[in-house]
Order: sequence, then C-alpha cells, then structure tokens
Amino acid sequence: MEQYAVISDVHANIWTLEAVLTDIARRGLDQIINLGDTLYGPLEPQAVAECLMKVPLVSIRGNQDRQLLEQPISPVSPIQAYVLQDLSSRSLDWLAAQPATRLVADSLFLCHGTPSSDHTYLLETITPAGGFLQEPAAIQAALTEVHQAVLLCGHSHIPRILQLPAGPLIVNPGSVGLPAYSDDLPVAHKLETGSPHARYAIIAKTAAGWSVEQIAVPYDWDKAASRARRLGQDKWAGWLETGRA
Repeated sequence: MEQYAVISDVHANIWTLEAVLTDIARRGLDQIINLGDTLYGPLEPQAVAECLMKVPLVSIRGNQDRQLLEQPISPVSPIQAYVLQDLSSRSLDWLAAQPATRLVADSLFLCHGTPSSDHTYLLETITPAGGFLQEPAAIQAALTEVHQAVLLCGHSHIPRILQLPAGPLIVNPGSVGLPAYSDDLPVAHKLETGSPHARYAIIAKTAAGWSVEQIAVPYDWDKAASRARRLGQDKWAGWLETGRA
C-alpha cells in the first residue's frame, strides 16, 4: 500500500519530534513527508536538525524556515537570534536545500501555506476571533496550478481534512511541535488545538481512494515548556503546556 506519515511545524521541539518518530516507527511507516517550519523556536533547533538529517524523508521549507535564511531584519527577534546562534552551518545548508513546494509520486503536492505563498493560510480565513474554514471557491482559487489528487499543507497548526468538490483532497496534519500560537498578521489572531499533544497524519492510497488518519501523540510537554521558560519565552511555554493561546 502507498502510505506516508506527514509531519509539519516541528518548531524546534525535539521532544515532540522524537515522540512522533517513535510512533511512526512503531506503525512500520518508512515514508515520511515534512511540510516545513522545522527549526524556528526557543527550544532545541540544532537537535531537531541533527535528528532530521539522519531520517530518510521528503521535506520542504516553511515561512519561518525561509526567514532564517534571509538577510535578518534589524533588530533581530530574540527567538531568531537564538536559533541562528544554535544552528550549525551544516544545518543551515540542509535547510537551504529544501524547496518551497514539491511533488511526490506524481499524486501529492506539498506546500507549507499555499502553492504560491508560504505565509498565507490556505484553509482558514483569519479574523480577530480566530481562523475559520474558508469557502470552497476561495480555496479552489488558490489551487489553479495544482492537478494532483492530494495536497498537503501546514502553517495553521490546525489538523484538517477537506475534499474540494472539483479539486484535490487537502490534508493539514497539524503541528508536531506547537499546538497553539498567536500572531499579528494578517490581523491579530490566535489558533489553538486545545491540547498539548504532538500532531501528525497518516495518508494511504486504497482501492476506494485516499484515507487519512489524524494522530495525537502524548509526550513530556512540561519539559518543552520548561525549556521555553528558561529562555524567557513564557508565551511559548503556555502554548506548549495547554494547546491554548
């Protein structure tokens, strides 16, 4: 059977990554897809890079991966400064080698946000009250160049499965490493899953079509939160402990 484990938005959380990779191995899955935003976060970016460089996987980069590679805007945020200081040149080279989008087996299209923008939400309309599922026509309009049966995206950290009437099956596996967050763009908002579990998805091609299983994995989230607090990132610690923002 053609099947894949799909991960996204690790955000430097080595504890969630190890828990998810252990669960993937336990299920006997050997094809892994990573949808980006892998190394940005006040946790263990270098440890995450070293771990993933040892794992056979297909990977793309996300918007915050890209921002790590761009000329830093002054002043550099404390988190970005910490990540760049922690990462080795080899890890940055590995990150730079990841494309923005990718095709897998001619049937899967990978992007972080939308096919044309790594920082735009594909499935959510963002308002100050939060993220709400977009109308199918708006989603379809962003996919005019996508002809594959399945589109895999991340960015919002919210696990979703959506079948477009005249388009692909869209799967967001949620976030491996950050179950909630707040942001100021495009407007001030928050997105939250409601639990601190690490999230990923399994997709499989069957005779009837593509099946999707959303997985929530427990791990020692107190350890991750403690690391964030030691680095002065109390907001991140709260997000990691509760899944609420």
